[in-house]
Amino acid sequence: MHTPSTNTLEDVPRAPASGPSTVATPRGPLEYVEVGEGPAVLALHGAMGGHDQSLLLARIIGEAGFRYVALSRPGYLGTPLRSGRTPAEQADLYAAGLDALGVGAAAVMAVSGGGPSAIEFAVRHRERCRALVLVSTCSGRISTRVPLSFHVTKRLMRWRWFGEAMRRKVEREPRKAAARSILDPEVRERTLRDPVTSALLGELVSSTLHRPWLRLAGTENDIAVTRSTEYALERVEVPVLIVHGTHDRMVPFDQHGKRLAERIPGAELLAIPGGEHVSIFTHRDEVRARVTRFLRQHARSAAGSVPARG
Repeated sequence: MHTPSTNTLEDVPRAPASGPSTVATPRGPLEYVEVGEGPAVLALHGAMGGHDQSLLLARIIGEAGFRYVALSRPGYLGTPLRSGRTPAEQADLYAAGLDALGVGAAAVMAVSGGGPSAIEFAVRHRERCRALVLVSTCSGRISTRVPLSFHVTKRLMRWRWFGEAMRRKVEREPRKAAARSILDPEVRERTLRDPVTSALLGELVSSTLHRPWLRLAGTENDIAVTRSTEYALERVEVPVLIVHGTHDRMVPFDQHGKRLAERIPGAELLAIPGGEHVSIFTHRDEVRARVTRFLRQHARSAAGSVPARG
């Protein structure tokens, strides 16, 4: 039985008062925000994301006691696409970014389209990756079709007035916005009744429509990559936790979540029965508890990191 969360927004990692920073690396510019102190955790967003959604991922399933480094992946917000188009190039960018921030090693949490580069980071930079949390992540080529609505909307989103108008609309009508991501009406209402989870879900929807024209290049690149790339999953040698809803329509569980668990040696699988692509919202308490245990076990064993620069 799923019970409402007793947490408040004060219990999750908070967004910094200042805006994002950009660090120069040999691979190109990398935009990021940092919150918290402790072992480093790299947070990676999915499509139509940016550093704000990377941080939101940490706030949804993370806890205090870690140093979250939330990135804008290439093609999103302040990180240009030239900093890394392929998952392998992006993984190398992350390693260069950690060098610039004085971080020796980090755990990584990634959601959806952020997963491929996280997998490559674990393979290409084994000594830098302490553990991996893969949320609703593709295991290889995605065969599901891109909705026609995306092709239409992306053209309109290049007009700034359209993005802002859509953002105001979803903020006025949160239930309609939630209905697009959570099909089960009972699960949707339960999620919206939880003040913490409802607020975080609202932030996700709103952020997607905040400066969307700066998120399109990365999204289109992710779509191309996830339809053409396979990954050496058997070469992942770090501890891995896979979180995946069994009713995920965007990244189907049997083709991806289950496949990740079968091919990554020693991987743990948290399958969310009936969970959709946003199961970290609809089943947040269960997911957060499992991720917390996993990070406490593996990320805290990491070598100490250099304190964040002022």
